[in-house]
Amino acid sequence: MKQTDLLQSVYTTASHCNSFLVKPFCWISKAKYFYTKKYLDHKELERDVLRVRVFYWKRGYREAEVDTVVVPRGHNQVGVTFLIKEGPPTIVSSVIINQPTPPLLSKRVIDRHVVLGRNGPLNLIRLDTSRVFLQGALFDEGYADAEVDTSVVVDTASRTAVVTLTLNPKYKTTVEDIVVTGNDDVSEGTIRKSLTFHIGDIFRRSEMLRSQRALYESNLFRRAAIEARPPIDIATPDSAKVVVVTVLESPPREARMSAGFNTIDFVQFDARFTHYNFMGGARRLDVQGVIGNLFAKSLNNRGIFHNASVPQTSALARYFVPTYNASIDLRQPWFGSPHNELALSLFTHRRTAPGIYVDRGYGTSLTFTRDLAERAPASLNYRFEISKVDAGDVYFCINYGVCDTPTLEALRGNQRLSPITLTSGIDRTNDPFSPNRGYRVNASAEHASAFTLSDFRYNRATLDGASFVPVRKRGAIGAHARIGWVSPLGSTSQAVGVSVNLDDGILHPRKRFYAGGSHSVRGFGENQLGPRVLTIPLVSLQSHDSLNVACTSGTDVTQCNPNLATLKDRDFDPRPLGGNFVAEGSVEGRFPVWRDLIGAVFVDAGIVRQKTNPTLPRQRAAITPGFGVRYHSPVGPIRADIGLNPGSTESLPVVTENIVNGQKTLVTLQQHRTYSPTKGGGILNRIVLHLSIGEAF
Repeated sequence: MKQTDLLQSVYTTASHCNSFLVKPFCWISKAKYFYTKKYLDHKELERDVLRVRVFYWKRGYREAEVDTVVVPRGHNQVGVTFLIKEGPPTIVSSVIINQPTPPLLSKRVIDRHVVLGRNGPLNLIRLDTSRVFLQGALFDEGYADAEVDTSVVVDTASRTAVVTLTLNPKYKTTVEDIVVTGNDDVSEGTIRKSLTFHIGDIFRRSEMLRSQRALYESNLFRRAAIEARPPIDIATPDSAKVVVVTVLESPPREARMSAGFNTIDFVQFDARFTHYNFMGGARRLDVQGVIGNLFAKSLNNRGIFHNASVPQTSALARYFVPTYNASIDLRQPWFGSPHNELALSLFTHRRTAPGIYVDRGYGTSLTFTRDLAERAPASLNYRFEISKVDAGDVYFCINYGVCDTPTLEALRGNQRLSPITLTSGIDRTNDPFSPNRGYRVNASAEHASAFTLSDFRYNRATLDGASFVPVRKRGAIGAHARIGWVSPLGSTSQAVGVSVNLDDGILHPRKRFYAGGSHSVRGFGENQLGPRVLTIPLVSLQSHDSLNVACTSGTDVTQCNPNLATLKDRDFDPRPLGGNFVAEGSVEGRFPVWRDLIGAVFVDAGIVRQKTNPTLPRQRAAITPGFGVRYHSPVGPIRADIGLNPGSTESLPVVTENIVNGQKTLVTLQQHRTYSPTKGGGILNRIVLHLSIGEAF
């Protein structure tokens, strides 16, 4: 038996420091503010002997012997030792399930719900758990008054036991009436729409719980209880139930504001207003606005904001302008059915990927969601958006394969991005923040074409899943996989006004796949696994390659040498280009360290492929091991992970910008650079640190 479980079952405990944080004070003082003193109570110590024996008896060790020893440990101090001889356990020789004919529960259901196994100790706690689980399974079949009787026959000579569980379903129960109480502002009709059962249906406990969860998720109620009682009319059979729905309403409106900062968005403000019963019917209205990138120009290159948003080969102004994201969402739950929801949204945004692009857009979306089963929704969404992408010439040239100025300007114009998306998922994990049991899967298919009124046209699909297996009490082993594929349609070029015929089509930056980061392959920085290009200011090249007349004079910048010994890898900025295909996989082991501190070891792997530019490597793959810690806080796990970069060397193209006749033109150097940012510095130079809130998967 675990010592921690035994200590929780006894009254006698040792004196201790109140917290790890005040431990230094406990060395100095034993004041009650820092230290809790425990005193020896002989009566309770005698009872502790009985408590320990009961502890073992319930777990199948019926011959356990317990004694205590009290030893002086200085002035007014004693040490207490419990001497335990567990003895041989009583073994379960067989588990018999008796149920009516034909059987009500299948063998698969019984095996899943009976947690007391053969050839194991006669654990009465597991026996009672099995009884409750079987009774719950009968409740879900409509037998709300079912009983499960247990019988244990012990052979003391052989120390074996035969356990029998008898299922008595009695009769099927139905819903005779539904009574709603406690509501004031929310109409009874609205509450009834949330219920997944109706008068005359079979009474199932699972539907009661599902309806109760729907009431809580509406945020209209502080308390929502659904209980069954026999009908008042004694002439009605006992199989009929009156369901009483008792609610306590919450304030229907909520508003909040917040502010913060980070090295990507600088200073950021967020405001939100929610009305949970807008115009009645549990209709939910959300108005949200976020503004970021504030004070970017003055904060950049200061303190922690060092080079946070400076693309060295592009104009700076576009990345220093404030970003914003505003939306108005109107959602109608229980649309035609308690399993349906309809949502309408109006939105506008301006966001940046530092050093990559500035994305502006506005539009509307319509979403229909249906719960196919418990925690298994499916959604059909249509999103109409007018989008405009502003990026450096380097980005457009490498990603789109288009480097002439007229075409670049066409790509920067307003374009329609209007996909129709089907998503579905199922979640069978036991915890939304830190699961250690179960699985979850999410899949999506996306299409954009002339049929959906989109200028950017493509087909896209993703599949994402994770599975968890518990290890002992608090440990777990988790596995995660993600696969994504996207293919642009050839008609996109004409739709966006590009005269050049691109064989592989044009793909919107948002629809590409990236890998690397805190929720991906953790041996890489954010989006850094995959095809990349190096950028460097022309003046930097010319200052190092001063003997190259063609380079310094600007007559033929392509002849500049990016592999000079005086040029270091840190002088170049690697820019992720994304890909058309991504595959990722992770295996992670989590184990308790101390209280709410959890340790983890992991191995991540990923591959990104692209077909945009034949001059770039077609794919890049990597496997990165690592370790980390998590602290289980009230807002979720606070995570620190260290991934080990493989430190491989790449031959990457180098792109810079040159000004000719007052206009910027792209220049791709004739030579590729042999790039290895982790070269030198040993193992420490290959370490990548990630700090975040929430598990990696």
